[in-house]
Amino acid sequence: MHHYLSSLLGGVLIGGAAALLMAGLGRITGISGIASGVFIGHRGDRGWRVAFVIGLIAGPLLLSLFGQDNGIGAPQVSLPLMALAGLLVGVGTRLGSGCTSGHGVCGIACLSPRSLLATGVFMAFGIATVFVLRHLLGVA
Repeated sequence: MHHYLSSLLGGVLIGGAAALLMAGLGRITGISGIASGVFIGHRGDRGWRVAFVIGLIAGPLLLSLFGQDNGIGAPQVSLPLMALAGLLVGVGTRLGSGCTSGHGVCGIACLSPRSLLATGVFMAFGIATVFVLRHLLGVA
């Protein structure tokens, strides 16, 4: 399958999943909120959250099991640097009251001004981070 077709299919699946979660449970598909709710959410709310997180992990694993490219690739940095980056992303999602999926997919779809601003800010900082790492510091 051409790369652009798999990207299109992935986008359609993400949008469809977000719409189904909103229609079925009245919930925003914000990955950081869903994942944190596994540990600190209401007891009756954990089942679908656990299933969602398992699905996020199982998808790439199943692709790899069947010899397909899972799109993740090999780590490009050390484990401590990945852990630090994950911690910073977690802090950022708490400060911004949401993550790329919550603001960028669901919030923009709802034309939320806060989500439009949040998405613009994290995209700008993501672009700036890649520029600094690749072009100023020479990190691949």
